[in-house]
Amino acid sequence: MPIYLDNAASTRIADDVLALMTEVMRTAWGNPSAAHPQGAAARGYIEVARTRLLAALGDAKHTGEVVWTSGCTEADAIAVLGAAHVRGGGIVLSSIEHAAVTAAAKKLAGDGRQVVQVSPGKDGVLDPDDVAEAAKNVSAGVVSIVMVQNEIGTVQPIAAIAQAVRRAVPTAHIHVDAAQAFGKLPIDVTSLDIDSLAIAGHKLHAPKGVGALWLRNGVIVEPLWIGGGQQRGLRGGTQDAPSAAALGLAADHAVAQLSTERTRWLELASRVEQILTDKGATFRRLVPDHRRSPHILALGFPKVSASALRNVLSSRGVYISTGSSCAERDAKPSAALAAIELPEDVGMARLSFGHDTTTAEVEAATDILAEVVADLSR
Repeated sequence: MPIYLDNAASTRIADDVLALMTEVMRTAWGNPSAAHPQGAAARGYIEVARTRLLAALGDAKHTGEVVWTSGCTEADAIAVLGAAHVRGGGIVLSSIEHAAVTAAAKKLAGDGRQVVQVSPGKDGVLDPDDVAEAAKNVSAGVVSIVMVQNEIGTVQPIAAIAQAVRRAVPTAHIHVDAAQAFGKLPIDVTSLDIDSLAIAGHKLHAPKGVGALWLRNGVIVEPLWIGGGQQRGLRGGTQDAPSAAALGLAADHAVAQLSTERTRWLELASRVEQILTDKGATFRRLVPDHRRSPHILALGFPKVSASALRNVLSSRGVYISTGSSCAERDAKPSAALAAIELPEDVGMARLSFGHDTTTAEVEAATDILAEVVADLSR
């Protein structure tokens, strides 16, 4: 049986989440915009999901709204492009953003907008003052920062960054990509002082093809397309009640299990390192525990090819990645690995845990990992 340790790329849909999604498909197939009881049934599932998601984001008082999307990429695009289209000024982002944000910024640069990327320190963490200074220099209309870097798992000080940016450019729209953070870190959007936050369902045991954008009340963004006016015109098209219901339940579970799962994931990471040490493997932990999200463990192995490591492990039934799944086939150096100055002869392996990752799986996978590293480093 293969061992799956690539949950930062995607997770298996939870059984009860799948069951709820199937129930909605079978019993509430009506158009949520329809006035008849079938439409009302679909709307009811969406509203329950909305309440669950807002509560999971720390917004039980509904100081913001939920825009259902096809995933985090679309949610990022609505926020970054949508805010930029109604605000002047430049665009500020970190150099370690996900491609969903960097691609949107590149498009804006092509339209003549000034785009500035801020690099983190050698620890992979941004300095809030650096972000604020960049925002001030370009009179930023949009500032977008990833909460948890998807390759190495570094956690960014979002509240401190938002506070610094507000002092420098009070009118800037502050967006957060929380695809890797939601369900792994405590999030309270009301205390972060941000304008929008994007999440992806498939990162927390919900299906692919659904995500959400939290948008603070009163914040104006331009929709990417026009349609029938659904979701206040921000995302036209018939709403997907089954997927919304699935994401709402998965979010509810993720937050309820957050404390125990964080502890368990840290213990799994510790077990990986202990086994590697016991077997004499030479490795480097790329991010210390206090700087990383607990579900991502990034390790460096001297004199080991990352692609060879990934491929050999896969052939032996252990599935990991060597970076972002969106950029893994790209030959260009990773901005995140460059930021922490990882030498070129050190291969990186990203092990990432989910709610269904077991200790037995991790121990068996690490035994194989140690063997493969020993063979490849000869």
